[in-house]
Amino acid sequence: MSASIRRPNILLIQVDQMAAPALPVYGHPLVKAPSIAALAEQSVVFDSAYCNSPICAASRYSMLSGRLPSAIHAFDNATEFPAAIPTLAHYLRSLGYSATLSGKMHFVGPDQMHGFEERLTTDIYPSDFSWTPNWAEGPANKPTGISMSNVVDAGICTRSLQIDYDEEVEFNGVQKLYDLARYSDGKPFFLTVSFTHPHSPYTTMQEFWDLYAHDAIDMPAVAPIPLEAMDEQSRWLYYSHGRDLHTVTDEHVRTARHAYYGMISYIDRKIGRLLDTLEAVGLRDDTIVVFTSDHGEMLGERGMWYKQTFFEWSSRVPFMISYPRQFKPRRVSEVVSLVDLMPTLLALAGGGDAPVTVGPVDGHSLVPLLQGQQTDWPDLAISEYSDMGVCAPCRMLRLGRYKYVYTHGHPAQLYDVEADPKELRNLAGHPEFKAVEDDLARRILANWDPASIHQRVLESQRQRLFIQRVTEGSSSYDNWSPVIRRGDDRRYVRAGTGGSTNTKAKARYPYVVPVPPDKARR
Repeated sequence: MSASIRRPNILLIQVDQMAAPALPVYGHPLVKAPSIAALAEQSVVFDSAYCNSPICAASRYSMLSGRLPSAIHAFDNATEFPAAIPTLAHYLRSLGYSATLSGKMHFVGPDQMHGFEERLTTDIYPSDFSWTPNWAEGPANKPTGISMSNVVDAGICTRSLQIDYDEEVEFNGVQKLYDLARYSDGKPFFLTVSFTHPHSPYTTMQEFWDLYAHDAIDMPAVAPIPLEAMDEQSRWLYYSHGRDLHTVTDEHVRTARHAYYGMISYIDRKIGRLLDTLEAVGLRDDTIVVFTSDHGEMLGERGMWYKQTFFEWSSRVPFMISYPRQFKPRRVSEVVSLVDLMPTLLALAGGGDAPVTVGPVDGHSLVPLLQGQQTDWPDLAISEYSDMGVCAPCRMLRLGRYKYVYTHGHPAQLYDVEADPKELRNLAGHPEFKAVEDDLARRILANWDPASIHQRVLESQRQRLFIQRVTEGSSSYDNWSPVIRRGDDRRYVRAGTGGSTNTKAKARYPYVVPVPPDKARR
């Protein structure tokens, strides 16, 4: 690129636990998200985009590094992200960009920057090893304290921990845009604004609750699957989430979904303010805007909640790239994943002279799809999961219309997502699909050794659990979480606060006494 041609700015807007099927852009008939819808009208919208791990930290590490989680040992939400791995921020800075982060990125380890020059907020979650899972304890192990209390206690709040956090994220993101416009040194910018909504617990303010008529809230399209009919990964998560401990009624489900829709509308307004600010300071035409989520949310489909599974509501994410001066708005049906983001932005920022990456990259540049060109796109996405709630490595491969799920030591699953979008008919073992199953099984194991990964995960868990046990609570203990504002080391979820669920419950205002489990696990 000629030195006289300015590289485009990049604004990456990320949300947390937003399922693509819950957005009107992807066909939801009730949810109100006008800002996201308006952005979609100026974007290339990817209809089949997947996270590379249905859990926060591993998904974000993968997106920023362009590597699949197992390639960088991103096993779970307490895995250290090594400082030696180059990220999108590093590469963009090598092209002359500034790089700023406002909001969540869930970095674990001493390096809390990973190429960003500036962090405007702390993180909402711990950066130490306190959330390390322990497969030796079986599927009920849950260091985050996750439970069905988020569902049975769902409803209206005046304030919550997540509202506290996202108010900070929005304020700092908007202020940074003003500063970039006023005090520009000629550098293009890479600004990431990463919100924590609409992550559970399912609570929202009255204003956003009132956008929806409670009786009109749709119930899940797929009823709860009986325990004896579940696949092994779903059965593990049934116990990890404590679904055997609480009775969840239809009213609980409707209330939680109502609140989740309100949370989407809440965060949609913040996205609108960011985009309005970008327009107001005259930077919109020169800025690539990316919108996505780190993973989805089951929201009661199949009786399941949260993420951690490869079913569509958990693994398929909203993903759109807006740069109208170069790419005509369109829909893209090809299968893509978040690991493709880094090579795409490097190609766009480089304008033909993007830096040669100094290590391997698992993603592919989406530029041909953005341009609407005929291409030999692989039409493939891989997602991996090895965090709490399971007891063995799990991997998903989506190739064209088929989705293949491998759970180490257990039967496989095969779905034709086009013909069976609710994923109710497992085609694995059906003679007429043997050729498809054999091909996908070969592909999913081609560069991934589940037995070796299983041993690496167990070893990593033992080491981190030992370190956390020895160091936590000592006078020299350092949880690594950045302190940007006084009190950040106590304000959000940290080691010793009782887990994510309890910390958030205590911060809810007015306080709601948690509904106790109606069963005791034996």
